Amino acid sequence: MKKIFYLITAFSMVFAGCRHTADEYNKSGNVKKNLQDYRGAISDFTKAIEIDPKEAVAYCNRGIAKGNIQDYSGAIADFNSAIEINPMYARAYANRGNVKIDLQDYRGAIADFNNTVEIDPKLADAYYNRGIAKSNLEDFRGAIGDFTKTVEIDPKNADAYTNRGLAKNNLQDYKGAIMDYNYTIEINPKDAMAYNNRGIAKHNLQDYKGAIMDYNYTIEINPKDAMAYNNRGIAKGNIQDYSGAIADFNNAIEINPKYAGAYFNRGATKLNLQDYRGAISDCTKAIEIDPKKAVAYYNRGIAKIELGQKDSGCLDLSKAGELGYEKAYEQIKKYCY
Repeated sequence: MKKIFYLITAFSMVFAGCRHTADEYNKSGNVKKNLQDYRGAISDFTKAIEIDPKEAVAYCNRGIAKGNIQDYSGAIADFNSAIEINPMYARAYANRGNVKIDLQDYRGAIADFNNTVEIDPKLADAYYNRGIAKSNLEDFRGAIGDFTKTVEIDPKNADAYTNRGLAKNNLQDYKGAIMDYNYTIEINPKDAMAYNNRGIAKHNLQDYKGAIMDYNYTIEINPKDAMAYNNRGIAKGNIQDYSGAIADFNNAIEINPKYAGAYFNRGATKLNLQDYRGAISDCTKAIEIDPKKAVAYYNRGIAKIELGQKDSGCLDLSKAGELGYEKAYEQIKKYCY
């Protein structure tokens, strides 16, 4: 879950002869930025820079505004200028790192956050965003260290607990993940995603009833959360509540008719109920949406074979194997030779 913090810094004028005019432009630029009038803000920050070309803060503020209109190259150029003027400008490094995350240059972002925390070791969001970059590089242990540092500085940072929980989940530390989601929920009891994530961790611990309770909370907070219905349906399927599972997959599909996973899961449930035609229909829909979904070909192949459609079913199993689903080859040996 990516969340970037852009830092607006106060303008400090050093050219006394034009202080008032430059301050006005900078204040006006910040007001426009807060109103999401980023182009107007850029214009005002540019005028401030024209008055004092050596004012690093104006470059930094303009870079932030450019980042918000996805002018990433322009933003980086402004942060470069700010750093050239003031090599100890921690927030310029931090904001340049934020833009590099947007550009998926995670290693470059980490280098900038390293510079940030070296200059200002108490800047919590620099550790947080460095953790985001490390997570994207699948350095989950490094990410956990950064999110831990974030909450040491800012104990009420719910997003840091959430992302630390996600990193722990990726390391299969499901109990640790649950503890972090508990912290998130304590800080923000209406955080639907935290309940959903905790439900996933409980599911991974095979606590399906506990997972269902968390998905219930998610849906109560956000009745349009298709993923929560889908996840609850999977959990219900694991306790053999197949009718309840199908009802949840129906809701997920009603909310998001392009949800390939929900069609697939409904099809898998129908396969368990020996509704082979229904399973074929749902797997076909999942494949239309996501033609690379190997396991959908596999399940459709099995359903077809159960209906006596051996040739077509074996073609589906072969396709599943081509897409990387190794289990398909076991069934090909069993049914297709």
